[in-house]
Amino acid sequence: MRMVVGIATGLLLLSACGSESGAGDPGNGPGSGSGGGSLDGKSFLSVSVTEDGKPKQLAPNTRIGLRFADGTVHAETGCNQLGGKVSTDGGKLKVEALGGTDMGCDPARHAQEDWVGKLLQDGPAWKLDADQLTLTRDTTRVVLQDRETVERDKPLDGTKWLLKSVVTGQTASHTVGSEKAFLTISGERITGSTGCNDFQGMIARTGDKFTLGELSVTLVGCSGDVAKLEQSVLAVLKGELAYTIEANRLQLRAANGNGLDLTAG
Repeated sequence: MRMVVGIATGLLLLSACGSESGAGDPGNGPGSGSGGGSLDGKSFLSVSVTEDGKPKQLAPNTRIGLRFADGTVHAETGCNQLGGKVSTDGGKLKVEALGGTDMGCDPARHAQEDWVGKLLQDGPAWKLDADQLTLTRDTTRVVLQDRETVERDKPLDGTKWLLKSVVTGQTASHTVGSEKAFLTISGERITGSTGCNDFQGMIARTGDKFTLGELSVTLVGCSGDVAKLEQSVLAVLKGELAYTIEANRLQLRAANGNGLDLTAG
């Protein structure tokens, strides 16, 4: 079963703690407002979430994450990724055309995703104080910290990177069973699995890019969604790819915008 969503990918982490703010400052552009500075280009992870003055329990092993870039916000909910156009004028975080991926999650994570989506669409007040972002809406308060101070980036080498989604242009797709696909890079060597067959090969690195040689792939027969996933993965893993790492997430992108989103295992 394949789930697809047509949103710009790249998501990241959210955390916030809210406060009242005054009129916006349109001279600062779409990434700024009266919340204490510009959010554009910044990523955050939640460090505290409260409702009615009491701590709100998040789904196990999850954080809320937000990343702001070029007039958009991308949110990690613990289940699916959400994203949309964002305005921060007037001290309010206003998100339009919120969309997201559509993979299956357990009830606790689905409920958390719905909660995060509602918060973003309710226009919470925001305040940026140094590296801490606070979102406030009614009795809800989310405090987020700059991602780099909360969670260090995983190393590219030696980390087992598990496939989360395949990106085609502005569309991210998730196929059931993709959690079996992964890759590991060690020096000039890459190994991994498409979810059906194992592969290995060599890479050459230059800065934040690497170039893959032809991969050697085992010949186990695949069918259905597993075969389609393998074709999509192998279509990306060739030629030159740019890579970025944020915390435990790795993005691989070809020059045409297609790529893979992975997370550290």
